Amino acid sequence: MSLSFANSIAVQGRARALVPLCVGAGAYLFFLFLGDTLLQDSDSFWQIKIGQWILDHRAIPMIDFYSFTRTGAPWISTSWLSQVAFAFSHAQWGWAGPVILTAAAVAFTVAIFVHLLEAHLEAPRAVLFAMLALLLSIHHVLARPHILALPVMVAWVGLLMAAASRKSAPSWTWLPLMALWANLHGGFVLGLALIGPISLEAVEHAEKGRRLALFMRWVLFGIGALIASCCTPYGWRTLQGATNILSLGELLTLILEWMPANFATFTPFEGALLALIAFGYSRGVVLSAPRIFLILFLTWSALSHVRSIEAFAFLVPLVLAKPLGEMFPQPAPEAAGAESWPGRTLTALGALMIMAASWTSTSLYMGHHRFTFTMTQTPVAAVDLLEQRKVRRVFNAYQFGGYLISRDIPVFVDGRAELYGEKFIMDFFKATEGKKPELLPRLLEEYKIDATLLGADAPGPQILDQLKGWKRIYADDIAVIHVRDTADSTIVAPAK
Repeated sequence: MSLSFANSIAVQGRARALVPLCVGAGAYLFFLFLGDTLLQDSDSFWQIKIGQWILDHRAIPMIDFYSFTRTGAPWISTSWLSQVAFAFSHAQWGWAGPVILTAAAVAFTVAIFVHLLEAHLEAPRAVLFAMLALLLSIHHVLARPHILALPVMVAWVGLLMAAASRKSAPSWTWLPLMALWANLHGGFVLGLALIGPISLEAVEHAEKGRRLALFMRWVLFGIGALIASCCTPYGWRTLQGATNILSLGELLTLILEWMPANFATFTPFEGALLALIAFGYSRGVVLSAPRIFLILFLTWSALSHVRSIEAFAFLVPLVLAKPLGEMFPQPAPEAAGAESWPGRTLTALGALMIMAASWTSTSLYMGHHRFTFTMTQTPVAAVDLLEQRKVRRVFNAYQFGGYLISRDIPVFVDGRAELYGEKFIMDFFKATEGKKPELLPRLLEEYKIDATLLGADAPGPQILDQLKGWKRIYADDIAVIHVRDTADSTIVAPAK
């Protein structure tokens, strides 16, 4: 009977080890089958274009060469490694490449997340947190660099929280994670910022006699992390480039992902906040001051910018994991020595089978499905007409910038907001959205615009219809083209 019980415990242990991988595989297949929804942000176009330029030239960009309004201006790419990965995958498999890469990054994120939570929580609770985190983040799961950095963010914060829970200092071997993060995406500054409050969690609960020594080890680790973040082709300028976006002021309220959270309609994020408050009151959760600060900081970030909701979704559970584990203790592990090499072999075989099944599903799905980009971001027919007319200076809508770059057409503006600056883009939005229509003719003359390419549902085309010297020559459900009113400006009907 005791032998049977021990075998049962061993089997459960091996099954538990596969839980993170199973959940990750499920997340991968889910986002693979919803792959077209990952292709709806025009920034993906210029991200891939820059990555291909890096591959072709074996160099990194230092100036802008995609716009005619900022040509030659200093500009660095804080996501160069992600851009290379997207460009390479796109060159190999078309749009299926970025979709697979994005889905795989989400899978790694979920697997790491569940694995970290399982140190304190039972597997069902860890899986539930993973599902809730995905639900909160789904609006921002796109084929863009921040998703490739997501598993690194979760691993970094999870390891730091684990060290704090052990009342010890982080291992120096973790610093390459920060270097990788800094090359993947500018969000690495969050990882640097969180070292301070997490270190206070470790120091607060350490024995009095070793607090100072422990604090100094965290300080040295923080300095090491700062140095590691500069281990990029740009060196220390990576820090400057990563923080430039935060200096855009009023403009951040107009860029969708940088807008503050909107509670005009009920959202999953609103539900998560209310549930968090209700749980805290009903269960009487007691947290240390550093953990309270971390939760408040992550909540404030998510309220300030919707793009930070995924950080809230994945990092708050890591902060709460140890206190929740103490409230809901797991059964004590038994028969630890029962795990032998046959058991480890079976676990490894199970993992290989899960990965093989995922790849087989990918191959079968790609065999009959072609991933395509969201049409509202790709004014194909309109740009074809612009190319036929050999237009050189196009006054384009913000959301069309990425697609124009992919077609090798110099842009007026695109998603690299930090390159153009607050005033430039604010003037553009005010002119095209009807808030200050008198700015529109000034911009058209100042930048010697030959044609305009604006969204069909924006006020800009209606303003241009009334503007002397300009004539509408093309319109469809996506875009409208105006050119200077000359004798050869003929109206072109959209193709049916």
